[in-house]
Amino acid sequence: MTVGIILAAKGREVVTIEPGATMKSAVALLGEKRIGAVLVLGADHRLVGILSERDIVRVIAERGAAALEEPVSQSMTRKVSTCTESETIASLMERMTEGKFRHLPVVEQSRLVGIISIGDVVKHRLQEMERDSAAMRDYILTA
Repeated sequence: MTVGIILAAKGREVVTIEPGATMKSAVALLGEKRIGAVLVLGADHRLVGILSERDIVRVIAERGAAALEEPVSQSMTRKVSTCTESETIASLMERMTEGKFRHLPVVEQSRLVGIISIGDVVKHRLQEMERDSAAMRDYILTA
């Protein structure tokens, strides 16, 4: 199974923010959309960073509530791991576990085409396991 299959099921909507937006507006966006990370796009609509809940907690712990008035660019993670639609789910799970991150932007030919969260991966794996279990039950009942 591949990332493309998950994107086909969940959709390709990606919530983004500009690097100059305030942390406060990013926090509001995360709350409004009920998501754990927002992708940061530069003027050329290229991926320049990601801001996760973990980044927000870290910066508030370091600099206090005043950090909420700072631009997202000061707190975002700049080295963003990405994946492609052809990458396997098993590979994704391994990379997310090793890297200790929960969101992976999906990029094709330098263009952002989606985002995959660990929740998406888990949901997909559970559905896959349920299908396998049902197939095994059917096999046993008809044998």
